Amino acid sequence: MSQEYETILYRKESGTATICLNRPEAFNAFTAQMNKDIIHSLRQAEKDDGVRSIMITGAGKAFCAGEDLGGVDEKTNHAAFLRKRYHPMLKALKNTSKPVTAAVNGTAAGAGMSLALACDFRLVKPDVKFVSAFTGIGLIPDTGFLYMLPRVIGYAKAMELAVLGKPLTGKEAFQLGLATEMIEPPEWEEKTVQFTDKLAAMPTTAVSLIKRYMIDSMHEPLDEFLEKEAQAQRIAGATADHKEGLAAFKEKRTAQFTGK
Repeated sequence: MSQEYETILYRKESGTATICLNRPEAFNAFTAQMNKDIIHSLRQAEKDDGVRSIMITGAGKAFCAGEDLGGVDEKTNHAAFLRKRYHPMLKALKNTSKPVTAAVNGTAAGAGMSLALACDFRLVKPDVKFVSAFTGIGLIPDTGFLYMLPRVIGYAKAMELAVLGKPLTGKEAFQLGLATEMIEPPEWEEKTVQFTDKLAAMPTTAVSLIKRYMIDSMHEPLDEFLEKEAQAQRIAGATADHKEGLAAFKEKRTAQFTGK
């Protein structure tokens, strides 16, 4: 199944919706239309019960080179620009209940790095580059970069990457815990599909609740969070997937989760 978009390719296969940024001639740099297409495709995947996992990747040599600076000049109101263009995309990523994997096939720079950080998992090739790039044009890292990066790799390394702009390779990202898996190029297609297939085969409600409350746990008092945890476990415990998981455990077989 596929859906036509102007700046991305969208397809659904085996329970995974793949969003492929498709401006390879511009290293998949963001435009206003691409922001809209990503938001729409995320919402499409969210409302489709047949989608249980989402993957974002890039066409050609890059994952995403960040904003296409052709549309930015000294008159740009950067606050309004972010609120209109990038904040809705970031919120759409965080609001989707389904796990989102960034398959970082090439350079992720500027807001492209932020896009990868906003995903739940990151798969990388050893030689890809993550580049902050913002201070090189006199700006701060945006699109949630300063919120997400220190939560993943800690303050000291995040500060180094944000201020100094030193590129981080896929291998280094994996060693820092920023990347979930490092995949050699000959195995890229096979291994990325295996990873998203595994996510799509997991108990969907439980994964959704983990995603939602993992984020909440970073800023809520323990007592408040424990009550949310209890309510979340009540919801997960009422699913058919929980019943299947228990039955499979007792029968010493592999559980077949259906996402219900």
